[in-house]
Amino acid sequence: MRETPTAPTGSADRDGRPDSAVVRDALGVGVAVGLSGFAFGVTSAGSGLAVLQTCALSLLVFTGASQFALVGALAGGGNPFTAAAGAFFLGVRNAFYGLRLSQLLALPRAVRPFAAHWVIDETTAVSLAQPGRRSARLGFTVTGLSLYTLWNLTTLGGAVGAEAIGDTDTWGLDAAGPAVFLALLAPMLRTARERAVAAVAVLLGLGTLPVLPAGVPVLMAALAVPVVLYGAGLRARNGTRAVAARSHDGTPPAATQEDDR
Repeated sequence: MRETPTAPTGSADRDGRPDSAVVRDALGVGVAVGLSGFAFGVTSAGSGLAVLQTCALSLLVFTGASQFALVGALAGGGNPFTAAAGAFFLGVRNAFYGLRLSQLLALPRAVRPFAAHWVIDETTAVSLAQPGRRSARLGFTVTGLSLYTLWNLTTLGGAVGAEAIGDTDTWGLDAAGPAVFLALLAPMLRTARERAVAAVAVLLGLGTLPVLPAGVPVLMAALAVPVVLYGAGLRARNGTRAVAARSHDGTPPAATQEDDR
């Protein structure tokens, strides 16, 4: 008689992944990215914003890339309205994250307005990396809570101690957030089409960086999606025509593989 397998010790998602593993990963992301709030605090203070204004940005806006784009444009002498517009359009990406997470997390209606404030790159990446809804909710909550808390604390520390910290480029704090997000993103690029989108986005972002205002190159990088999809559509149409031509000539069509594998 076959024995019934016992459930693993401790709470876990349906696939058996323990909560401790989800919490560990989420805390790792939250702490690593949260520390880069020092760089934002220093940059914001250097752009002329007061400590209260700097902290209000982190408390109320809480979209790291948009915050950096705003204070970077101000530090470069840009118009406040132009800087705010660039930061706004850069933050629009979170709305698309929300569309995906609303289906994945399926949170109660009363909780959604509060959870929406934590819909950012890192919480989205951690949630999507989980195998089930329960672990996705846990990863979202732990990442959001740890990152929000630490980001605001380090923003305050950076703004207050801007003169003591000095240039953030020397410390490399400004690279902490992007580095962590790239580490999360890389394993998710499984198909050739996804890798092509990432490569074209890098080329567009770096290529326009020297000539466009702060924050705009990121928006330009979003054009990688329609560019790659247009190229894939052309290849598909050409392949269909080639198969049709071979069939018309009586030549058996060769076996083909999907473009995005």
